[in-house]
Amino acid sequence: MFSFFERMVEPFPERAVATPPSGGIVQFIWFYARPVWPLFLAMGVLTALVSIIEVSLFAFLGQIVDWFSGVSRETFLAERGWMLAGMAFVILVALPALIFVEGLVTFQALSANFPMRFRWMVHRWLLGHSMGFYQEEFAGRISTKLMQTALAIRETLMKSIDVFLYVAVYFTGIIVLVAAADWKLAVPFVGWIVLYGVILRVFIPRLDRISEKQADARAEMTGRVVDAYANIATVKLFAHTRREADFARGSMRGFLGTVYGQMRLVNLFYVSLYLLNSLLLFAVGALSVSLWLDELVSVGAIAAAIGLVLRINGMSQWIMWEVAGLFENIGTIRDGMATFANPHTITDRPDAKPLAVPRGEIAFENVSFHYGKGGGVLRDFNLVIRPGEKIGLVGRSGAGKSTILNLLLRFHDVESGRILIDGQDIGGVQQETLRENIGMVTQDTSLLHRSIRDNILYGRPGASEDDLRRAVERAEAADFVDELRDKNGQQGLDAEVGERGVKLSGGQRQRVAIARVMLKDAPILLLDEATSALDSEVEAAIAANLYRLMEGKTVIAVAHRLSTIAALDRLIVLDKGRIVEEGSHAELVQAGGLYAQLWARQAGGFLPVEPVDDPDAAALRAAE
Repeated sequence: MFSFFERMVEPFPERAVATPPSGGIVQFIWFYARPVWPLFLAMGVLTALVSIIEVSLFAFLGQIVDWFSGVSRETFLAERGWMLAGMAFVILVALPALIFVEGLVTFQALSANFPMRFRWMVHRWLLGHSMGFYQEEFAGRISTKLMQTALAIRETLMKSIDVFLYVAVYFTGIIVLVAAADWKLAVPFVGWIVLYGVILRVFIPRLDRISEKQADARAEMTGRVVDAYANIATVKLFAHTRREADFARGSMRGFLGTVYGQMRLVNLFYVSLYLLNSLLLFAVGALSVSLWLDELVSVGAIAAAIGLVLRINGMSQWIMWEVAGLFENIGTIRDGMATFANPHTITDRPDAKPLAVPRGEIAFENVSFHYGKGGGVLRDFNLVIRPGEKIGLVGRSGAGKSTILNLLLRFHDVESGRILIDGQDIGGVQQETLRENIGMVTQDTSLLHRSIRDNILYGRPGASEDDLRRAVERAEAADFVDELRDKNGQQGLDAEVGERGVKLSGGQRQRVAIARVMLKDAPILLLDEATSALDSEVEAAIAANLYRLMEGKTVIAVAHRLSTIAALDRLIVLDKGRIVEEGSHAELVQAGGLYAQLWARQAGGFLPVEPVDDPDAAALRAAE
């Protein structure tokens, strides 16, 4: 039975993820709840039935009191036994059965599956965002919002049904029940409901506003803490553990300030509610005595009314906390909406086709692009790379080398012009097929927190064990891979590398990344400081394999160490986003231009940085 209800909601739907609505919170919640609305409706019906039965129990309690005062003990069971048996059935069988079925819908069908469905859909949506989206956000902040918002939507829906529907049915039943004895006895209950609504109207909007601030402050706090953990090596290297603690404390203070504000409101809410409940108890008690003295109500009616007051006393406090929690969750959802409802900035066109790369020719035609700055990184940039040609991009930092690679990978869209691969505009092809045909090794190599095997197979998941081993050996990684062992006792290719590959040295991470690209064997190869993390001996050993990897591929290489790209077919010299020279290494050195200056001025094999217009520095150079 449990399994049947657990299968009612598919937590991992395969349908395409649509753009989340950017309107109000109701539209946002309904977007994710719509496929499972019948279960929420069933939950509401069951909740209403339970509340009706519970109110009926108080009516039955009043009847029992009247029976005790008006029926003889000798004939009591004979006269009322069938009614007692019926009520016993309701208490012992019907009500527990309803609670059990409600629990199956709530706990088995919805509680686990619904938030997981939200996480799955939003995670797939987030993975489709551009690189720019992730450059603007803490990774820890995004993941925290994902986890929190999933639970907040579930709790908001369930609390809304559990609290508002339950309370509406329950209090309606109370008014009907008490008014049946005497309409005057219902007046204090009606007055209580009105004043309770006023209290909610005063406090709830304030709790709502502060809960939204609290959710944002919590995400900020978590993001700072996770950022410190993710960069713990840098923190310790610069001896900034105290600085990071102070940095986190700033966000913790901000979060604590929102909690203080929330708790002040909750305290005032609690006191106001307690005073209102005391007034209700006094009013119902005094009115009951007065009506009884005038013989207008029975003892049973008074017992039922007093019992309902005591029940309301406990229920109203439960409602208070539930409503406070509800609006805290609403604040969390609104905070999550600000992140999750953002549309993708780089999308496939409706008619996008898979990219085919039979030759590997790359053409940049009048490409202009800048990263939201006033000046352009690339302006009217034109470059044609012939099929199978190996070129190197040369220039000082900021000349536009990495921008060219990012645009080719379509991490950003060009602002004007176009980029073609074998005559196909990359803006009109499917992004995944574009990147499937491009292999890239970067300077800052980040590995997944998985095994060596999983990280290398990321290049081609269906590769055989022999192909995997061959890639490891060609990347000169076999010597250290076989010696690896993690805390779980797994070794070799099955050993985990830690978050971002933290268990490996920079050179080891680079060799794993090179093995991954070798296994991928894409027709276009991008090398962005591919051997920068390797020592000279390992770099020399792997260079031959890299050149073998380049065979038959179109290659674009970026390196500050000019000796690593001097042997390529053609070197493109960039300055401020424009091509100022191009040719072979020998031709450029002989030409005596910018490349020759850079080659002559290299210190330790690296390019100098872009000179800074500093009058003091200029004066110092003149003095020297």
